Amino acid sequence: MPREQFIRTLRSLAECYQAFQTYSAEHVRKLGLTSAQFDIVATLGNTPGMTCKELGEKTLITKGTLTGVLDRLEARGLIRRTASDADRRQVFLVLTPQGVRTFERAFPAHIDHLKPAFTALSPRELDQAAQLLHKLRDALREARVQRKAA
Repeated sequence: MPREQFIRTLRSLAECYQAFQTYSAEHVRKLGLTSAQFDIVATLGNTPGMTCKELGEKTLITKGTLTGVLDRLEARGLIRRTASDADRRQVFLVLTPQGVRTFERAFPAHIDHLKPAFTALSPRELDQAAQLLHKLRDALREARVQRKAA
């Protein structure tokens, strides 16, 4: 692979992520949440709840940040922590009724906010972008596994 092509693609990916994050975070703040809080509320929404481990695997939040964000959501009355029935060492997380209302208000509003930006791509281009991003994600995951094994 030509070095210039790789660098150009890497830069485009980083710029796209930064633009998305900035556009998304501005709106999420208007909804009264941080990006990490929104990620957790959106992930727990429409589920019966999940363990901290499952939540960590499904969100974009690092393990070191997760506990503090959960503490703040719990203090706001949006989530509840309980010991897992299967293993009392595991913490099970659910949205409270207030958390469900927040999800039902914030999630559709945020999707509506993001959707117009994606109309720059045709349905075919959206499918292609998703396929290429999944391929790159999988390659990065595999490279990580290979690196750890070495």
